[in-house]
Amino acid sequence: MSSKSESSQNGIRISFEFFPPKSEEAEQQLWNTVAELSDWEPEFVSVTYGAGGSTKAPTLSAVRRMIHETPFTTATHLTCVGATREDTHRVIDEFLAAGARRFVALRGDPPGGVGSAYQPHPGGYANAAELVGALRERGDFDISVSAYPEKHPESRDTAADIDMLKRKADNGANRALTQFFFDNDAFARYHDHVRSAGIKIPVVPGIMPIQNLTQLKRFAGACGTSIPSRLDERFEGLDDHPEERAKVAADVAAEQIQDLVRRGIHEFHLYTMNRAPLVSAVLERLGLQRRIDAPAGAAA
Repeated sequence: MSSKSESSQNGIRISFEFFPPKSEEAEQQLWNTVAELSDWEPEFVSVTYGAGGSTKAPTLSAVRRMIHETPFTTATHLTCVGATREDTHRVIDEFLAAGARRFVALRGDPPGGVGSAYQPHPGGYANAAELVGALRERGDFDISVSAYPEKHPESRDTAADIDMLKRKADNGANRALTQFFFDNDAFARYHDHVRSAGIKIPVVPGIMPIQNLTQLKRFAGACGTSIPSRLDERFEGLDDHPEERAKVAADVAAEQIQDLVRRGIHEFHLYTMNRAPLVSAVLERLGLQRRIDAPAGAAA
């Protein structure tokens, strides 16, 4: 039986995020990860895209290869920061020529990085809602957008965040993929607010299996994600014990997903960090099945 049907039986549907490689070694790691994770038959995968188009070429190359050489239904991230509308249209045309019909439409981080002031390009799309509208005018694409259970760092409050999500949905977004989080109560409150605002598209939790807690804390601080103290307790004393640390990381992610399933959530977007073993270990703990003809890979 395929994993996709097993996922449906277990009430769980999964998708993966990858990022484009910046070196030959990273490229080999990406495609090894893709090969291992294809056994899980995700609903779709996405490939990230740098601010201002900084990684357009490797993203385009990765998306083209995934579409034409792998079984994955593939979405490409697309940003509009620092670009004119004409520039954005040219990028869209390049992805369409590569075979893309799914997009993750994002504003993108300011050129100065997260935390710096954002200024819309005077000749460009001001935000992701406008970008969604432009994509929808171009065709009947599948469009995902971002959502922030703990508020986007630049938003004045959660209400402003939800208003922006509503604009994205009204302009034609099919689903929202959230920033990673570890506080399921915060997600539940956010989800209730989203539905109360009349937003009907699926809000898919972004799940980050913890490859390195110290690095994750730095990343989380920049994007506004809180790190519960219980995670420090779970990982305490494991810095020099990678195998035990990997087991705890898989347990933490699986437990988070299981709790969300009990709360009525059934779709999950996993941030793979281009590494397969920990992601596979999480899915095994959830009781999902690999493709019947695929050998089991290494798992934590």
